[in-house]
Amino acid sequence: MEAFTGTRAPSHSIDNEALAAWLGSQVPGFAGPLSIEQFKGGQSNPTYKLVTPGQTYVMRAKPAPAAKLLPSAHAIEREYMVMRALQDTEVPVPRMLALCEDESVIGRAFYIMEFVQGRVLWDQSLPGMTNAERAAHYEEMNRVIAALHRVDVQAVGLAGYGKPGNYFERQIGRWSKQYQASITQPIEAMDRLIEWLPRHIPPGDDTSIVHGDFRMDNMIFHPTEPRILAVLDWELSTLGHPAADFSYHCMSWHIPPGQFRGIAGLDLQALGIPSQEAYVARYCERTGKTIRAEDFNFYLAYNLFRIAAILQGIAKRAEDGTASSAQAREAGAGARPLAELGWQFAQRG
Repeated sequence: MEAFTGTRAPSHSIDNEALAAWLGSQVPGFAGPLSIEQFKGGQSNPTYKLVTPGQTYVMRAKPAPAAKLLPSAHAIEREYMVMRALQDTEVPVPRMLALCEDESVIGRAFYIMEFVQGRVLWDQSLPGMTNAERAAHYEEMNRVIAALHRVDVQAVGLAGYGKPGNYFERQIGRWSKQYQASITQPIEAMDRLIEWLPRHIPPGDDTSIVHGDFRMDNMIFHPTEPRILAVLDWELSTLGHPAADFSYHCMSWHIPPGQFRGIAGLDLQALGIPSQEAYVARYCERTGKTIRAEDFNFYLAYNLFRIAAILQGIAKRAEDGTASSAQAREAGAGARPLAELGWQFAQRG
């Protein structure tokens, strides 16, 4: 995924002098001169590589001043808060260094974290690896999401990170509003899902920290080992239903490779990649949770609806000129096929 890897010149002008002065006052050991590069990936919140003679940092910023953004979108403050809280758990995260909510510094809120050197794996079929290596990378992802859902929210200070209970009802309402505020071209399947989902929420409730976008390319793997060094992109994290988070992660098994980086239709056994059934069983073994097969179609329909709403938001930002990536328009075009796939799962449910 060459379009998403490496760095380029920043797409937004940043006052280098003002940023360096702020870093000097807030980040222990910071010493310029400072050079700024922008990572190519990340349509939602632009992410920058900050290079000094002695240290490299990462800056994640909002794409625009808060006044120009949808309410509750681009929640980098929440990203900073959750990663800082998870610092000493089994969930690997980068070390958080400083948060700036004062938009007068560079015109947008931002935070600074350590730079983690490793691999971002964009193709979930893991080309070039042996079967044993592929199996080990999937096993590691399973370990980390299970560890996340076992975190004691009280112990890490995140009891107030979200509202407990009625997670699906609240999220369906939230993403319905976000979608309706971002419509560029109407999508019939989204209208059907907005009506269907609230009436078919499975019984029972459970609460854990949920990442909200737990997928392979939001992780940094060790340069040579099947070990995750950092889980990134916590913008959508909250307290929520772990089955929603885990089933989102499992959508790879249902999305074709050419459409949003899935593995549907591939010969998984020949590749050494576990089946969805085996992967779900391993997660349940690690967490002690039960995921009923009859509820899985709802979870998948919900998650496809949610991703479609997110992609529609990217399309709207591209139209308005605030999207942070050259791939934003292309990503936005994915909203319709994902919504239609979601409606197919809803009909099965």
